[in-house]
Amino acid sequence: MTPNAPRLDDMFIGIAGVIGAGKSTLATALGRHMGLDVYYEPVDDNEYLADFYRDTARYSFATQIYLLNRRFQQHQEIIWKGRGAVQDRTIYEDAIFAKMLSESGLMDPRDYRTYLQLFKHMSNFMCKPSAIIYLDVKPEKSLERIHERSRGVESGITLEYLTALYNEYENFVQDVSRRIPTIRVSWDQYRDVEEMAEVIRSEYMNATFLREVTAWDNASR
Repeated sequence: MTPNAPRLDDMFIGIAGVIGAGKSTLATALGRHMGLDVYYEPVDDNEYLADFYRDTARYSFATQIYLLNRRFQQHQEIIWKGRGAVQDRTIYEDAIFAKMLSESGLMDPRDYRTYLQLFKHMSNFMCKPSAIIYLDVKPEKSLERIHERSRGVESGITLEYLTALYNEYENFVQDVSRRIPTIRVSWDQYRDVEEMAEVIRSEYMNATFLREVTAWDNASR
């Protein structure tokens, strides 16, 4: 490693991706391998999630505000601690789900405007992550992984929904990469964590825009 190379143990890494992409799996592995704190998406202790899947229109706004609040808390804690960390789903992705709820008629337009205004105000207090790792997983593969992990509340997720979500993530990646170094990795097949850590280090050195890792050759190791 050259003297000016970034220290991985000082990096704030956000893991982004659709439902079932494998974010938690990679976050756990990277945290263990790189000695970083890991902040997981609030699922098991999310007191709105079951109601959201049962009656989405009624609980969409409350659920999105709950998740925004929890992720903001995580984001700020990482910054305040002043050491490296991995976050399982970034705060920036929440707006994707809110947009889809609004466009499908499951969130009131007034609530959606309020959500966007709140996020805008909160973003004024947020330091950006060192890099975002986007796990590019096709909708069919993410549905397969959702079925494998068998979370009861996710049983109603359809391929149609995941396809629409994937398309929104494509727009998200193009947008966020203008502001935050973003490394896009094909993740239909899981990769070795040591290789992934080295890819993050090597790509981050040049990640002033969207970097796409499509091959795991000697140049990426």
